[in-house]
Amino acid sequence: MAFINFNGKILDETQPILAANTRGLRYGDGLFETIKFKNQQIILLDEHLARLWNGMKMMQFDIPKLFTPDALEKQIIVLIQKNNLLAARIRITIFRGMGGLYDPINHQPNYIIETYPIAEANKQLNTNGLQCCIYKDALKSTDAFANLKNNNYLPYVMAALFAKKQKCNDAILLNQQHHICDSTIANVFLIKDNIIFTPALSEGCVAGIMRNFVISTLKNNGFSIIEKSISKDELFDADEVFLTNSIYNIQWVAAIDNKNYHCQTIMKIDQLLAQTNPPVYC
Repeated sequence: MAFINFNGKILDETQPILAANTRGLRYGDGLFETIKFKNQQIILLDEHLARLWNGMKMMQFDIPKLFTPDALEKQIIVLIQKNNLLAARIRITIFRGMGGLYDPINHQPNYIIETYPIAEANKQLNTNGLQCCIYKDALKSTDAFANLKNNNYLPYVMAALFAKKQKCNDAILLNQQHHICDSTIANVFLIKDNIIFTPALSEGCVAGIMRNFVISTLKNNGFSIIEKSISKDELFDADEVFLTNSIYNIQWVAAIDNKNYHCQTIMKIDQLLAQTNPPVYC
């Protein structure tokens, strides 16, 4: 039996918790974070919670004084211990409660904390490169909310379904200008002539925590990194492509559609990141 935390209470994960008129269910009115726990440490927790609190402010939640990052951290640790996990994927979901579109009962955040076991092998660079595809049917917005991990996840859900039908590991999403945005679960990086490129935040990609860690660490170690608008042609012309997220760190991409890539520089980057900050890059 596994347990979740719902608004501070530890419950059996199968127990119903939402009313039919919950705004988070009706409208996707909320945010989420996915965080890794390994080696008795919640990885980059401060950065994740800073992004979550910033998102709640942008989405006009009324945050109670007692609902603090420190209080939430303690509840995460209790749940990990309750579920007896040594390595875990933590998901925090924030959502507005009951009410219609114009008349929510209040703007206080409801929250769910879930923890799932992950394999120790996640710390290793993937041996077989990912097979990816381009998803074109839903274009990601580049508005003020685009960088948040919000619960309005339709483009990513449909892209994931598309990837599965195409027998791909992941799908790359485009923004409204048909430029590269991100993948269903990760930020996108490409390497061309030893220069690393990634879509700028203004392109609508999620402001990834691992994305920021990789950018700052590589810049501090002499790599050239450019955040910019990236076209599909530039992606297909790249020498190497890799994805980043908080669970898998970095994963190299072997192919996107019919274009193949190698991973020589990516292997060096992976080794550097592991040597530079082992507690984080684990």
